[in-house]
Amino acid sequence: MAEESAVLTAGPREACGVFAAYTPRQRASSLIYVGLYGLQHRGQESAGIATSNGETVTVFKDLGLVSEVFDEPALAGLDGHLGIGHTRYSTTGSNNWANAQPAHRQVGSTSIALGHNGNLTNTPDLAERLGIRGASTDSDLMAEGIARAIDDERSDQRGLEVAVMEVAPTWEGAFSLVIMDQGRIIGLRDSNGFRPLCLGSLPDGGWVLASETAALDLVGARFVREVAAGEMVVIDAGGVHSFYPFAGTDPRLCIFEFVYFARPDSQMYGRGIHAARRQMGERLAAEHPAEADVVVPVPESGLPAAQGFAAASGIPYADGLVKNRYIGRTFIEPSQTLRDRGIRLKLNPIPDNLRGRRVVLVDDSIVRGSTTRKLVQMLRDAGADEVHLRVSSPPYRWPCYYGMDTSDRSTLIAASLDVEEIRDHVGADSLGYLSLQGLLDATGVADAGFCAACLSGDYPTDVPENADKFQLERF
Repeated sequence: MAEESAVLTAGPREACGVFAAYTPRQRASSLIYVGLYGLQHRGQESAGIATSNGETVTVFKDLGLVSEVFDEPALAGLDGHLGIGHTRYSTTGSNNWANAQPAHRQVGSTSIALGHNGNLTNTPDLAERLGIRGASTDSDLMAEGIARAIDDERSDQRGLEVAVMEVAPTWEGAFSLVIMDQGRIIGLRDSNGFRPLCLGSLPDGGWVLASETAALDLVGARFVREVAAGEMVVIDAGGVHSFYPFAGTDPRLCIFEFVYFARPDSQMYGRGIHAARRQMGERLAAEHPAEADVVVPVPESGLPAAQGFAAASGIPYADGLVKNRYIGRTFIEPSQTLRDRGIRLKLNPIPDNLRGRRVVLVDDSIVRGSTTRKLVQMLRDAGADEVHLRVSSPPYRWPCYYGMDTSDRSTLIAASLDVEEIRDHVGADSLGYLSLQGLLDATGVADAGFCAACLSGDYPTDVPENADKFQLERF
């Protein structure tokens, strides 16, 4: 049996990517398929699309990458002018077909589908309130809650958006959603806006919703604006309509969207992600200078920060690690010897750029430390005289309950070790982290509102004491 490679990423893993399209003059599934390609980095475990032709909602989903799940026959079966799509990384529930999204419910003549990015923090309470046993994902609970709100007042022909407005205030935590029925699509962000969502317009008069602006670019949509924290956007034949289901809002976009999650060609809060990451590197060079011969990034998210560090420090930039882009979602490691060398499946050194040199190695984060330790040793084995590690975010000390797979604090290296102890553990000659204020300033929008709880321990909402990704499966 193929087991998921443990070396695919050294950084934190996030929840999902969502996309939706309302296209009265073309086939929605083709646009959604391309849009999901632009969001593949946000989740590689499963992918799914739901579409409507005005009468019937059709859902197709499976485990795997977008390119693995969909082919021409699958897309041909997804008829209709509106729909939603989803790419998943499981932060709640197991990685299996049943938990792939979109989630679907049939309520009388109404058919709904839902895709979710984020994590709810009150899932056990919601499951108990709904009397559900066996639900394993937030999306199941949310879809069921919406379905019952529709069902309760079916005689009044209650609209989907009214049902969403009724149940959404009962959800706590992080959620950026795309929802649909036979005739409309809906985008919704929680009152803190932890996870991103944006609105774009198509040349034919249609509309799209996406987790990131880069996905808009791929389908030829024009960026209109971000969906605001706490806003619900309804798109139907009458255009775009906005509602605000929550009593108040407090924007707190996850700071790691700027550090790691978002594509560098996306923008958030009106700021380009690549420019912000380059500025992080410049601030890092000012806060933690190093005497070295070359600056080397950890691909891919470490590239802009390394470029900024090199420019600010005057130390030449060089590629010292090559990334294997074709490893895929899983890899069979046939022996313990190969497992021990597993990191080279993804990254391999360029000895000519490292041998005999003092190296500044720039990465975006250190979460558990095991991969970083292997990287440092890899550079030494390739001939580097010294390895000075620089990290373009502060120490990651606290669990995230809003959509990152880091709910167990005991696995976070900075939760139990100080900077010098971490340096010793990973085997670097020196170690420097960007300060939290330096990180916020580097975004260029420090006052826009961020959640940095994983770095500071300051949570914007109440959080569960003993949460983990499988808690619903035990309920």
